Amino acid sequence: MITVTHRRYVPYSHAHYAGNLVDGAYSLGLFGDVATEVCIQLDGDEGLFASYDDVQFKAPVQAGDVLEITATVVKMGTRSRKIAFESRVVCRGTGGSGAMVLETPIVAVSATGTVVVPPKN
Repeated sequence: MITVTHRRYVPYSHAHYAGNLVDGAYSLGLFGDVATEVCIQLDGDEGLFASYDDVQFKAPVQAGDVLEITATVVKMGTRSRKIAFESRVVCRGTGGSGAMVLETPIVAVSATGTVVVPPKN
C-alpha cells in the first residue's frame, strides 16, 4: 500500500522523568504527524485520527535520541485507513551534546490505529 517515514530529534525540553526519559505520548504525537502525511498523500486531505487499536511501549525514549517513525497502511476502507505504526530509536543520546548511531535500531513503540478522511465528491 503506502509507507511514510519521518525522523525526529528528541529535545531535552521533552524529558519529564529521571534519566532524561520522555513520556510515551511523545511517540503517539509523532504517529499523528506521520498519519497526516499518509492521508495527504492518499487522499489530499489531513484526515482525522479515529482510534488506536493497540499501543505497546517496548523500550524507553530518551532526550537526545533520534527517532524514526513509520506508518504503513495495512487496510483501506471507503473512508477509513488502518495504519501500523512503529517508533524506532536510530541514534541514542549519550548525555550533553553526545550521541551515537545505533547499529541496530531499537523498537520503542508500536501501534495500530484508524484514520478517517472526508468522502470523495
